[in-house]
Amino acid sequence: MKTFSQEGENPTFTAPANVTAGTGVKIGDLLVIPAITAANGAQFTGVIRGVVEHAKLSAQAWTEGQQVNWDDTNKRFTTVTTGNFRAGVAYRVAANPSATGLVFLTGVNLGAALA
Repeated sequence: MKTFSQEGENPTFTAPANVTAGTGVKIGDLLVIPAITAANGAQFTGVIRGVVEHAKLSAQAWTEGQQVNWDDTNKRFTTVTTGNFRAGVAYRVAANPSATGLVFLTGVNLGAALA
């Protein structure tokens, strides 16, 4: 197709700061999980939709399908909505305590897009 640029699941971004592979980075109304570590201003590919395993607030138990949000200050997922970025849903149950959880990323911050 004449206007096609690239696939949409793992697009290329410009690092807004130093980014670390596997640790979420907020870019506008997107949460991106970088596939590689990149320096500020460098190009990197990242996951914006799909299932990822990532750090979570350990003291929370998640139920499958529960909304999870991105805590950009602590670089982890949480069920706390206030001050955080709506990022997706829990893909599987996560126990309290547990350091990581499986998250189904939904792409754009739907809360911001619908506001």
